[in-house]
Amino acid sequence: MAPPSDKVSMSEADPKPDLKPDSKPDPVDEAKASPKSQSGDSRRGAVAGLIIAAVLLAVGLWLARDLTAASKMQDCLMSGRRNCDVIEPAR
Repeated sequence: MAPPSDKVSMSEADPKPDLKPDSKPDPVDEAKASPKSQSGDSRRGAVAGLIIAAVLLAVGLWLARDLTAASKMQDCLMSGRRNCDVIEPAR
């Protein structure tokens, strides 16, 4: 075993920078760490995601409606009927 005098104390092994208790942080650092700027970016991303989701939903509904109409037309024609056009009622 090594004698106790050979041990290095924690304060000598890990020197810490001298910080003054009343020193104020740099205003530039405060601006970078501001939660307000991060909140704006997060909100912008959320709005963009919402818009993309709404567009995808609209395209999906339109596509489903058109495919349903085409399927009904195809079923009518495959059954051998000739008058498969959609008849819209008079207004």
